Amino acid sequence: MNTQFITPIQLMQPITQIASTQAVQSKEQNGQSFQSIFQSLYQDARTSEVELAQKEYLLATGQIDDAHQVPIAAAKAELATNLLVQVRNKAMDGYNELMRISL
Repeated sequence: MNTQFITPIQLMQPITQIASTQAVQSKEQNGQSFQSIFQSLYQDARTSEVELAQKEYLLATGQIDDAHQVPIAAAKAELATNLLVQVRNKAMDGYNELMRISL
């Protein structure tokens, strides 16, 4: 089975289209709560950890065709976890700042 790992280069959009696309995306994101965003980040981190464990098992048992899949899965899991931790830290910083405000 021949699969290509290199994706073709995509043409850049004009600036006017990018600005209108970002405006639509920001309107869509305003409808999402922080809870749903955080749950999505948590689920992504959990999924990447499970995928890494599966790839490591396949490597240990000799069932994997491409050994490069394991470090790639490890990098994805690390990035997803780091993103989750950073979002949590920023949310806690914001909460602490709100608690310091005296009325």
